[in-house]
Amino acid sequence: MNSIEVRKINRNTIYKFLYKHEPISIQEIAQTLNMSLPTVTQNLKELQERDLIIETGLFESTGGRKAKAITYNRHKYAIGLDITRNHVGMVVIDLSGMVIKNVRKQYPFINSKEYFKGVGDLVKTFIDDSEIDSGAILGVGIALPALLSADKRRVNYATVIDFKEGRVEDFSEFIPFPCILSNDANAAGFTELWHEEDIQNVVYLSLNNSVGGSIIIGKNIYSGQNQRGGEFGHMTIVRDGRTCYCGQKGCVDVYCSAKILSDSTNGNIAEFFRLLRTNSEPQKTLWEEYLTHLVVIINNLRMLYDCNVILGGYAGAYMDEYIEHLRELVSRRNSFEVDGSYLHVCKYKLEATAVGAALQHVEGFINNV
Repeated sequence: MNSIEVRKINRNTIYKFLYKHEPISIQEIAQTLNMSLPTVTQNLKELQERDLIIETGLFESTGGRKAKAITYNRHKYAIGLDITRNHVGMVVIDLSGMVIKNVRKQYPFINSKEYFKGVGDLVKTFIDDSEIDSGAILGVGIALPALLSADKRRVNYATVIDFKEGRVEDFSEFIPFPCILSNDANAAGFTELWHEEDIQNVVYLSLNNSVGGSIIIGKNIYSGQNQRGGEFGHMTIVRDGRTCYCGQKGCVDVYCSAKILSDSTNGNIAEFFRLLRTNSEPQKTLWEEYLTHLVVIINNLRMLYDCNVILGGYAGAYMDEYIEHLRELVSRRNSFEVDGSYLHVCKYKLEATAVGAALQHVEGFINNV
């Protein structure tokens, strides 16, 4: 490597270190990263000139001059969209991943130029309402219930929305920022692990109005040979069972989508769980049947991947109060373990998919400083 490449690697190493730590001194950076003080000082100067780091004050003196407290500048932003059959969810996050503003608009998907122009108008209005500097926006991440090409620029398969062979350009024509497409379940799974340092491998089961999932290995999404990894909604669990929207019978989706529950309350998943707490019918019976299938799926995922399983999506977000019961049920099916402690409920309850779509831009930025 030449000196320019070495400098770039050192700069990126220091920046990533600052991103993952509380405000820290120059001396601590040098000691922890095993770099010389002049190297660290020069790189910090470059990062400060690019407005990527800031000084937040001084540490208490340990006998000499007080050391400066340095951290990264959060004032870069990314927009995330969650495109569904009937709605568009939108978030703006700062560089830390914190949600600054979110909104969900009813806006049924139609594969037409008018629809994409309408989404562009929604994004522009949302940014104006967020009162953030548009010059600090890294880009817009767009999550879809669809299978994407390897380069994430084209849609290879989409039946939940009519967008087969769609392109990122359909959106970017009307959005004045760099755009990236994401699979919706992969985006939500990515969100769950963003701030986790110790967890490397996880399976995320997305219990939305269509069931999906994400396989994350070594903090990276495993997409599979044909970009179909994590399509848990189309595993067969009932031979010759109910017909799925994909045309096959007995798929997970027709037994464990959130719609199975919310259809009993006019599409309101919160109302379903409110009534469930009072042992109302038909919610109680629906829930018990739902769990019989869900437990089979969870156990199968544990047997396949031997890692933590996270329940997310519209239904998963309400399962905190039922997690101990679920753990007990899955432990009965497990051939090797006496408890279900590997099973968890998602931490991100609100617009996790849109946040994950936005984080694609944050990750790209951090990796290329």
